[in-house]
Amino acid sequence: MKKYWKSLEELKDITEGHQEIKPEPEFSIEGLSEQEVSDKLKSNRRDFLKFLGFSVGTAAIASSCEQPVRKAIPYLNKPENITPGMANYYASTFYDGHDFCPVVVKVRDGRPIKIEGNELSKITNGGTSARIQASVLNLYDTGRLQFPLKNGTKTTWAEVDSDIKTKLEQIAAEDGRIVILSSTVISPSMIKLFEDFGAQYPTTEVIYYDTISFSAMRMANLQTLGKAEIPSYRFDKADIIVGFNCDFLGSWLSPIEFAKQYAKTRELSETKPSMSKHYQFESYMSLTGSNADERYSIKPSDELTILLNLYNKIAEKSSMPTFEAEASPVDLDHLVEDLLYHQSGSLVVSGTNDVYIQALVNGINFLLANLGATFHFERTLNTKRGDDLAFEVLIERMNTGDIDALLMYNVNPSYDYFNAEAFNAALQKVELSVSLSEYNDETAKLAKYVCPDHHYLESWNDAEAYSGIYNLAQPTIQPLFNTRQASDSLMKWAGMDGDYHTYIKKYWENYLFATQEKYVIFNNFWNRSLQDGVFRLEQSTLACPLYDFEFLGANVDKLKPTKSEGLEIVLYEKMGIGTGKMANNPWLQELPDPISKAVWDNYLAVSPKYAKENGITQEDVVKINGEIELPVMYQPGQPYGTASVAIGYGRHEIGKVANGVGKNVFGWAGMKNGSRQFAIKTVSFEKTGETYPLATTQTYHSMEGRPIVRETVLEKWKEKANSGNELHEMNEKKAVTLYKKPEYEGFHWGLGIDLNKCIGCSACVIACQAENNIAVIGKKEVKNKRIMHWLRIDRYYSLSEPERPGPDSIYKIEPENPEVVHQPVMCQHCDNAPCENVCPVAATPHSKEGLNQMAYNRCIGTRYCMNNCPYRVRRFNWYRFVDNDKFDFNQNDKISKMVLNPDVVVRERGVVEKCSFCVQRIQEKKLDAKKENRLLKDGDIKTACEQACPTKALVFGDMNNKDTRVAVAKADPRTYNLLEELHTLASVNYLTKVRNKAADPNDEHETSH
Repeated sequence: MKKYWKSLEELKDITEGHQEIKPEPEFSIEGLSEQEVSDKLKSNRRDFLKFLGFSVGTAAIASSCEQPVRKAIPYLNKPENITPGMANYYASTFYDGHDFCPVVVKVRDGRPIKIEGNELSKITNGGTSARIQASVLNLYDTGRLQFPLKNGTKTTWAEVDSDIKTKLEQIAAEDGRIVILSSTVISPSMIKLFEDFGAQYPTTEVIYYDTISFSAMRMANLQTLGKAEIPSYRFDKADIIVGFNCDFLGSWLSPIEFAKQYAKTRELSETKPSMSKHYQFESYMSLTGSNADERYSIKPSDELTILLNLYNKIAEKSSMPTFEAEASPVDLDHLVEDLLYHQSGSLVVSGTNDVYIQALVNGINFLLANLGATFHFERTLNTKRGDDLAFEVLIERMNTGDIDALLMYNVNPSYDYFNAEAFNAALQKVELSVSLSEYNDETAKLAKYVCPDHHYLESWNDAEAYSGIYNLAQPTIQPLFNTRQASDSLMKWAGMDGDYHTYIKKYWENYLFATQEKYVIFNNFWNRSLQDGVFRLEQSTLACPLYDFEFLGANVDKLKPTKSEGLEIVLYEKMGIGTGKMANNPWLQELPDPISKAVWDNYLAVSPKYAKENGITQEDVVKINGEIELPVMYQPGQPYGTASVAIGYGRHEIGKVANGVGKNVFGWAGMKNGSRQFAIKTVSFEKTGETYPLATTQTYHSMEGRPIVRETVLEKWKEKANSGNELHEMNEKKAVTLYKKPEYEGFHWGLGIDLNKCIGCSACVIACQAENNIAVIGKKEVKNKRIMHWLRIDRYYSLSEPERPGPDSIYKIEPENPEVVHQPVMCQHCDNAPCENVCPVAATPHSKEGLNQMAYNRCIGTRYCMNNCPYRVRRFNWYRFVDNDKFDFNQNDKISKMVLNPDVVVRERGVVEKCSFCVQRIQEKKLDAKKENRLLKDGDIKTACEQACPTKALVFGDMNNKDTRVAVAKADPRTYNLLEELHTLASVNYLTKVRNKAADPNDEHETSH
């Protein structure tokens, strides 16, 4: 029988018996002195209301809900394309040197306020990620550099241009070396601009440096397949997926695209009764590993051994040469059998930046005939072209005085390079150093000139993320500050006429328009491409390259793993903060990590067993290698003898939100086999004797033993369509009520969530926050269990309960490698809503379309509704989060507040709020249909969470129409409602999770508790 838990504290309750809940002591002032009474009344709000009485308390709260005065200024000359109150939408492209996504920008009254995915893109199909959603808030970040700098002092663009152009001309005349150090550029126009810049200054060279390097993959592909490119991966064509330290759903290469593909392989229906099987070998609990059917916890030093054994076993079956290898620490026979059975239908990937590991992966895929099937080179991925060796050589050349000018575009090696001290020292020896950064960051601080770049929503650009697939980006707002796009700066310094917008159009006319036959006039081609945001060239089919086995044969000595005896540490990216480039974004800082549910910090994650054996408790501060101090967090699924730490923290020169949050651990990376790697071995640590509080949301709510998560295995589902969901049928039969069943003559809105498709990426959480003006409250209030997100993603661990010898025995579940389930939870919009009956002022009524509504101006803050909601999805504004210096995030200055959605009320102190099913979107689309004299169509209305989801795990629509997607999902035998035994008649339906693994006789849900 399976047991589910959200935290180790809850697991302890399960295994040792629930702790007795002590009643709150009765409030009394009898026998107290006047001073003691005064002190007691100051203690908290609850006691204050108890003493003064309900009427006084509610009057005080009601008065606090008074709305502030808002001033409206009319247009004197209204822009032609702006209608006040009506949104405009512009296709654009997000690429920051790491993440890529075609987007659509929602603009209200000249202000970009929301980012959506571009559904015309075949790469992402409209999906986004948490960082893409949050990128709109970066536009209004007052921490951005707002003017150019010269030697750290504010200056003018005229002075900067004059100085830099003069010095570049002098350097070129003396045959000095000019280097453009850039993150990977995927803009074909920008690459052409680099060439034109080089034509003006012939000694110019371009070196690419990426924070997360993939240079080993490109090197391995060149040595074994003859192509120094990154191929296209097709997870949607794979029946067997095997990942080695590869978080392809979270951060690896193109996670939005891969999540879309992966979800297609996890769909189940009567017409598609099969799904992929996912094996994951990893050294930390990643988002991808949490979704695997079979997950193996391994040390980083074991990855090469396991891959070599896997290669040998497959090579033996194919009569190909093998290599000497140590015994694998895990049994691979079952995996090998699955892979050989699904030749041309499997895919093996590794996220380790090691040329020999990548060469082995290529060899395995080639032997399995996957090349040309589940990955190919017909369209190559261009987003990762960083060259680790070239960057190492650059630092040596800077030290020797070989580099006279260094122009740094979208890079910050003073922060994210493992040997930042060496780079910083070398930078001081360069005559001309220029930073083209949005922020006066760690590297920009050391540059002689800082020429601030536009935000991408203020810029013209194009992109070719995959060869032959082009995207355009266009400005959606005039520049907020005295900044200038980096491309325009380069054109200015090269003495080129015009602006970058004209340059892009000329490039498209000369190189892309010529390929089109259906367009006679270039402007028609340009306008259509700009409107769609996407242009696609047909690619010819290429012959599959052959694998060169000689590379591994010539490097047999490199296939012997290095043994370690100490704690091994792995560095990884969080879904929110990522590499730290967007660390000053408060939405991302307060986004709960999908696995640990921690916010506002990084930490040393260790396995509970290892921590216990080494005398480490949760939140103990340890010093690693005598350098960096970090708090400890217990992480189920972390391999024994290893630890993991998130990168992207420890910023000091980026803004008020991120400065001083967490620790910078990029320095723990290092070079191996010619590439930068994020796995460190033989690390020592010592306890400092101090503790550091961590804020997490994982202990907010408990299942209390109730079957909230339901799951089964594929084998059982094929036998019975409602396998794992038998309780639903039982609850339906037992459903007896004195209330009349609600009926809706028109629409009855509902939401369907497929737990097979939900990967827990949290894109929906940030989308909801952006759409509904949800406040950021800071670490202290999160620790007080007051986080404001309307939508949360509950993460449950589970393991099969071992056999118990007797009814009174104590049994233990060791949380070393649990299974994980992600479950989005928002207001369930119950037709028999418990919250509605208890509100004394009718602030939460029910609509004629099945929505549980909130009337903010009626709410007096009794919180009765919160106490009576079994789903714990209502939020209370304990403070005024707007224009409050104590909450100095994104609602405390005029510029940051430009991101607010005018269609959604900004709530005041003392008011309850919750998910509204994006009622503003419902009303907008109903009015659009009315104006167009037509009926609403299924899919017209998309909630923010549904639209952002890269896997399309959520569907919204009218449950009264049996042809809608949500009605079809509701009729599925896998569908159930949360706590349906309470007969709340929730309008949110969940589809039982199905795993593709062998059936376990113990994995049955308890039906009573």
